[in-house]
Amino acid sequence: MANKDRFQQAEFAAMVGIVGNVALAIIKGIVGVMSHSKALIADAVHSASDVIGSLAVYVGLKAAKQPPDEDHPYGHGKAESIAAIIVAVLLFLVGIKIGKSSLESFFTVVEPPKSMALYVIILSIIVKEAMFRYKYNLGTKLGSQALIVNAYEHRSDVYSSIAALIGVGAAVLSKKVGLPWLTYGDPLAGLFVSVLVLKMAYTLGREAIHTTLDHVLPDDEVEPFRTVILADLDVKKINSLHAREHGHYVIVDLKIAVDPHLTVEEGHAIGKRVKAQLLKQAKIHDVFVHINPLGED
Repeated sequence: MANKDRFQQAEFAAMVGIVGNVALAIIKGIVGVMSHSKALIADAVHSASDVIGSLAVYVGLKAAKQPPDEDHPYGHGKAESIAAIIVAVLLFLVGIKIGKSSLESFFTVVEPPKSMALYVIILSIIVKEAMFRYKYNLGTKLGSQALIVNAYEHRSDVYSSIAALIGVGAAVLSKKVGLPWLTYGDPLAGLFVSVLVLKMAYTLGREAIHTTLDHVLPDDEVEPFRTVILADLDVKKINSLHAREHGHYVIVDLKIAVDPHLTVEEGHAIGKRVKAQLLKQAKIHDVFVHINPLGED
């Protein structure tokens, strides 16, 4: 897939997330206030944070597609991972806010929410699950960590909406069955939502930071590269091979040993051939080859 086409699809997906989250946040917020539902208001705040998250992903994708320059010779691929970290931090802050608000409700008189809140929550579950599947599948196809992280934001919204549905349902039922304590199912659901959000923020943030810190691919993923390199009969030995993730693509640092009696021009030609073959491999964006004479450590 062409790099330009990849970014167009990813940016469109990010924009879909922005528009969808804005619409859901407004609907949930208005209905949450009208129906006096703490859980739905918490869910609205969650959706509002997703708007910022999708914006961060969109900006990250815009930056990541910029070509290498003098200050960034390896390209701007890490912008996607940085966007993913921003999204994780936002999720963490939202989780703290929702948890604090829900806990405070246990020490006040809680008014049972109106049943209209249930219909909005069901709508949210359907829309968010559809957005998760769309972004996750596209993110996996394009190798975009930022899109995958953003997809799991939508999945966390699905879980939080399910919790809100149970909590609000119990609170609405409290009047009909004469069990006032069921009213606290609403703030309890809000508290559960906050735990889910915090867990999601930790998991996604840890993975994004791991990628940003120049982590190299595991041996099983590097082995195909070794096969390609050693297929060139003029390559006598691989002295070192480091394939590191740089956002959605891979940068390879390679040292190979050749016949020490070759001319500089012949050694250079071997390096060019090996680089050209490696660049045909999926995800490899650039290769830096160093030529060593065989027998030298």
